[in-house]
Amino acid sequence: MSAERVVSLVPSITEALADARPEAVVGATEWCTQPGDLDVVRVRGTKNPDLAAIRALEPDVVVANKEENRELDVRRLRDAGIAVHVTEIETVPAAFAAYDELFDDVLGWPRPAWLEEARDFWTRPMPPVTARVAVPIWRDPWMVVGSRTFTGDLLRRLGWENVYATHQDRYPKVEVADLDVVGADVVLLPDEPYVFTPADGPEAFERTPTRLVSGRLITWYGPSLLEARSLTP
Repeated sequence: MSAERVVSLVPSITEALADARPEAVVGATEWCTQPGDLDVVRVRGTKNPDLAAIRALEPDVVVANKEENRELDVRRLRDAGIAVHVTEIETVPAAFAAYDELFDDVLGWPRPAWLEEARDFWTRPMPPVTARVAVPIWRDPWMVVGSRTFTGDLLRRLGWENVYATHQDRYPKVEVADLDVVGADVVLLPDEPYVFTPADGPEAFERTPTRLVSGRLITWYGPSLLEARSLTP
């Protein structure tokens, strides 16, 4: 049976579902900014979804993610009789496996063409390391991409090695002074979740070069994976 009414609480997955079958996506979060013409009911944010609004949409399924969304909200939706499918994605291959399950078993939709094209590129043998990077995701306090993350795995598949890849935490807090001397060849400053800009971020580093990058290209797992192929050290 094919799902006809879907609410997505995950920006990456919203983009993928709207690309595949836009008429079936009836609700999404305020953070679901892609595709740009997405016209659906907004159900607040990923961490504070409007559960009443979601119930009112009468979805066949709500799609969530273990990292993006709260277990409490998932439980409350299920207690209300709403089917919720929760993904867990910490690597690029895990993203492809999640989409295979989502399209084949949960939604009953054909797999989109971009999925296989992206899979062919991103599951190639690991390239040699060409640069060591650090990736802040927040400031005040400064937080960076650590171990066991989709972003870290994606960067490694581009030839970038995350200097915090062996940290015990997935998103550790660090001192900016330490971040500046940790040994990165470049600090990548994405525009989400914290919006780093030319005037907000680069000035904190005295020794390490910085580079502004699209947060969507290094943190989203959807059709953006095709665009992310163009990233180079």
